[in-house]
Amino acid sequence: MAEPRSHLSHARAILTLGLPLVGSHLAQFSITLTDAIMLGWYDVEVLAAQVLGGSFFFILFISGSGFAWAITPLVAGALGRGDLTEARRACRMGLWLVTGFSILAMPVMLLARPMLDLAGQEPRIAALAGSYLSIAGWGIFPALWVMVLKSHLSALEQTRVVLWITLLAVGVNALGNYALIFGNWGAPEMGIEGAAVSSLLVHLASVATLVAWIVRRMPDQALFVRLWKVDRDALSAVFRLGWPIGLTTVAEVGLFAATSVMMGWLGALPLAAHGIALQIVSLTFMIQVGLANTATIRAGRAVGEGDAVGLRRGAVVIVVLSVGAALATMALFLAVPRWMVGLFVDPADPLRDQVIEIGRVLLLAGALFQLADAGQVVALGLLRGVRDTRVPMVMAGISYWVIGMPVSYQLGFGLGWGGVGVWLGLAFGLGFAAVTMMRRFWRHLPGYVPAERAGGMRPDAPAERAAAG
Repeated sequence: MAEPRSHLSHARAILTLGLPLVGSHLAQFSITLTDAIMLGWYDVEVLAAQVLGGSFFFILFISGSGFAWAITPLVAGALGRGDLTEARRACRMGLWLVTGFSILAMPVMLLARPMLDLAGQEPRIAALAGSYLSIAGWGIFPALWVMVLKSHLSALEQTRVVLWITLLAVGVNALGNYALIFGNWGAPEMGIEGAAVSSLLVHLASVATLVAWIVRRMPDQALFVRLWKVDRDALSAVFRLGWPIGLTTVAEVGLFAATSVMMGWLGALPLAAHGIALQIVSLTFMIQVGLANTATIRAGRAVGEGDAVGLRRGAVVIVVLSVGAALATMALFLAVPRWMVGLFVDPADPLRDQVIEIGRVLLLAGALFQLADAGQVVALGLLRGVRDTRVPMVMAGISYWVIGMPVSYQLGFGLGWGGVGVWLGLAFGLGFAAVTMMRRFWRHLPGYVPAERAGGMRPDAPAERAAAG
């Protein structure tokens, strides 16, 4: 029997796999960040509208991404058992599911404006956000295909190609924004609609590039052969594992989107400052998302190999790395908040100082929930790796909406603390989620790797054994 890997060996493997994943998530979010910076320089009200429209799109996108994220533990577990066929089947049916989801999501995108009106947003802001989504919304089809293919490649530990394609998308989006938002290089000045067109084109280019790379460099995968043919077992496996992941993520992202709505009640300036602070916090959060994805892959592989010691040691290393990253971002937010917020606002804008001051205070509050946010997303990554998704979904719903949302509202409006109170309520909900989910993973750890290897296409089996234990 092989000697178990040391913690240092796990750290090296995690960093080798995880750093490109962290980089790809940072690059992916940089597309949204580029939109925010360029639109902030274009017009503060337009930025506020993009915050609403982008949040609307992101909620739907994340809902469908649950099926994409389900691919990672399924493929990782299949590779741990040496079953490449099962990995291929899961990916194909993931593409089926996200396509069906996109078809259902489009009417919601097109009806965004009346929904935002009903949510009490300023009419001009709601109109701009609706205009943005009428174009950018169509990008959900290619964007979700990209998520499935990236999840498959990541589980195969082909993370560098994911990073390079995402970096290319960042550059293309920046050039498109420069031309279409401001009307440079002879292009029409389209403002927020220009950002929407650029985002749509980037999603289309990304999926085309990924498909071409897989077909040329990984012909043995045969991912797109007989793609039209339904595989009921694989479809069921991806669906059963994916829908709780999607709802869990929606519960969290929906919480942040709801805070955007509440900030909109305070006015366009607080909403714009909130959007800027949220962009900065979300950018640093991508480090934790990359670590969480790495946790899913490594845990899924350990379950497939029946390696209980490796699962425990890998989890310890992931948690230590996550805490270190969270402490570093906290220090950054406390040190230079005004400078970071100021990057998003045109120096000539008469409202610049007001936006920066509001955003600075929100960033200081955001520093307080870095550890909580890191803890809950890494715990979710570990739980997904061992295919434990349904109970964490319930925990997330309670943490974010039964606890986090009422506390945010009470602190922000009941006590009159405004935006700071809203953000402190977020920290409270995230902290509760981190504690309960981490406790579940470590408590049930012995049951996640049975004496015999976990079987294929049974995404709930390890979780059921652990819960029963």
